[in-house]
Amino acid sequence: MKDIAEFGWPTKPLGDLVDVLDRLRKPITKKDRKAGPYPYYGATGVLDHVDGYLFDEPLVLIGEDGAKWEAGANSAFAIEGKTWVNNHAHVIRPHRDQVLDGWLIYYLNGADLMPFISGMTVPKLNQGRLREIPIPLPPLEEQQRIVAVLDEAFEGLVRARAHAEANLQNAQELLKSARSVALDPPETQEGWHRLKLGDVATLQRGFDLPKRLRTRGRFPLVTSSGPTDTHSQAKVKGPGVVTGRSGSIGNVFFIEEDFWPLNTALYVKDFHGNEPRFVFHMLKSFNLARFASGAGVPTLNRNDVHYEVVELPKSRDAQKKIVEHMDAISEQIGRAEVLYEAKLQDLEDLRQSLVQKAFAGELT
Repeated sequence: MKDIAEFGWPTKPLGDLVDVLDRLRKPITKKDRKAGPYPYYGATGVLDHVDGYLFDEPLVLIGEDGAKWEAGANSAFAIEGKTWVNNHAHVIRPHRDQVLDGWLIYYLNGADLMPFISGMTVPKLNQGRLREIPIPLPPLEEQQRIVAVLDEAFEGLVRARAHAEANLQNAQELLKSARSVALDPPETQEGWHRLKLGDVATLQRGFDLPKRLRTRGRFPLVTSSGPTDTHSQAKVKGPGVVTGRSGSIGNVFFIEEDFWPLNTALYVKDFHGNEPRFVFHMLKSFNLARFASGAGVPTLNRNDVHYEVVELPKSRDAQKKIVEHMDAISEQIGRAEVLYEAKLQDLEDLRQSLVQKAFAGELT
């Protein structure tokens, strides 16, 4: 967004344009909350519903901590009616004879507020800095006009985004369904057998490698979230299959080349003569996340997974045919996903462009 001085409108500090009602907010620990009809708000939106309320009027909230404040991060939002707000969101009542709620929200969400954020470990927009944020102030009639234009445009963007997200979800569900059908044995069971997963693919914990000992190289370092870096040495011959052991559970990755699986991952140590890429598709369909345990950091115990019974073709050639079929479908759906994700990014870019034009006085 343009520098504030370039707007051509007078500006005032936010503190001169609003009442800050932070003294009235009150946190309730999760164990002390009683379920009810009233939304309980935090820094990023509704966290719960409770049996009481603190406010009963239209207000604006903006995250104090636990939020994001970059341009386009949508850290400010409107609330109305009977609500409860905890101490992680500032509560603002605009002086509506000077500034509209919608104008304030669009501006705060379009501006980069990071220069007003303090704290390295826990970033925070404290109340003093909040009050200092300069707000451009065109006449109320102009604020109303621009907010109306943005409201209409954003309604269209919301519909377009929902459509693109639905298409992306449908593509992902289609791939999941295709994988399920491909891995479903024929009614006669001919050419297929039932085995424990550990007899099809033996999972093994990855290897420790502290960051201070890592040297950039040509071999992927694979964590529970996939390849994240490289190293000069490999521990496992490719192709290989890796999934999460702790932290991120359920993702499955196929690694073509030799690699180093880190200790947050499990890798297939022995394919027992099965086609590695077939094992990859089989594990992708397996919903490994259901085996995760641990309240703090989810962990996957490979021994629990090894006892699960799976069905698969006996011959590697039959497995390869399924792989060819699944890879062809995956490639087609992957191209569609790229298009849908690009569409979502285009919509986000357009949203930001509209806000920038609005506050540059370029919306007609």
